[in-house]
Amino acid sequence: MFRTTVSRAVPRSLRAPTTRNVLSTFVQQAAFRTSTRPVKASSILALTTRQPLQQSLVRYASDRSKMNYERDTEGEKAIQAQKVGAHPELVSTSSSAHPVVGELGVDDADRDVDMTASIRSDFTTIVDTFSLKDVPQKAMYMGLAGVVPYLATSLATVYLSFDIQYASTHGQGMLLDGAVAEQLLHIIEPLQLGYGASIISFLGAIHWGLEWAKYGGEQGYPRYMIGVVATAVAWPTLLLSAEVGLITQFLAFTFLYYTDAQASRAGWAPGWYGIYRFVLTFIVGTSIVASLIGRGQIADLVSKPLGPADRLRALREQQLAQLESDDAENKARAAAEQDGDEEEEDDE
Repeated sequence: MFRTTVSRAVPRSLRAPTTRNVLSTFVQQAAFRTSTRPVKASSILALTTRQPLQQSLVRYASDRSKMNYERDTEGEKAIQAQKVGAHPELVSTSSSAHPVVGELGVDDADRDVDMTASIRSDFTTIVDTFSLKDVPQKAMYMGLAGVVPYLATSLATVYLSFDIQYASTHGQGMLLDGAVAEQLLHIIEPLQLGYGASIISFLGAIHWGLEWAKYGGEQGYPRYMIGVVATAVAWPTLLLSAEVGLITQFLAFTFLYYTDAQASRAGWAPGWYGIYRFVLTFIVGTSIVASLIGRGQIADLVSKPLGPADRLRALREQQLAQLESDDAENKARAAAEQDGDEEEEDDE
């Protein structure tokens, strides 16, 4: 009596489903999913609200212990007796790989992956970035010819430094005597600094020419100041020592390259001018670094030559000594004349 009362009190949707009710529910759902006929909204709502509860109850309603499984031993033996055949035409590099969802598309599953594609793409980007195909040939040839003296003096500095170091170790240089190599090194230093100052001034003057040609429009004082600053920085390096002068010129070349690249990007110069200046600045910068390394190896083996500032200081000191000597001679002459006048007065 108690069980009957409870079963009547519990709603139909919450009762434990029987095997007949579960099968009928599955058939109704399959018919609902595959049917093309219009279905009432109330029926859809009833199925969707009742489906989670029914699926959860099905797990406990099934009794697997009562299910009868018949094993097909004859069929299993027949399958075991079959010999697996080889099909190489069906094998590929991607047939044995199971890609993660989203890693390869449906069309990419049967396609071989090119592992070098990204590398070749990066290499192509680098080549296109540093391509000189847009640079006029005459400008390229003249620019490369312009850096030859700077490169030659740098290579000469490196070799003379090696010869001086070799002479200090073995008593004799490889080709030149140590003293001769040192004298030649002191001659090359002002040549390299003077040529570098000329090139820096020339690079600044290019912007004056672009302004006069009105390339990219009239920019006025901003473009004129590039030439003024370049010349103002270049020529004072001749008064510095070799090491300090080379470092200052290296910074000046780097600053001018940055300025030229910005001018090319802004339309103040041709589009190829930026990469053109990069190639030439790279050669000059490498030459300066090589010269500094060569001189650093023999810093304690060579005497420091007199620079322009040292010569001016020595000239000033010489002039002061000459003035003191002339003053002493004048004083002595005046004293002698005064003594002569006194003797004449005594004789009278």
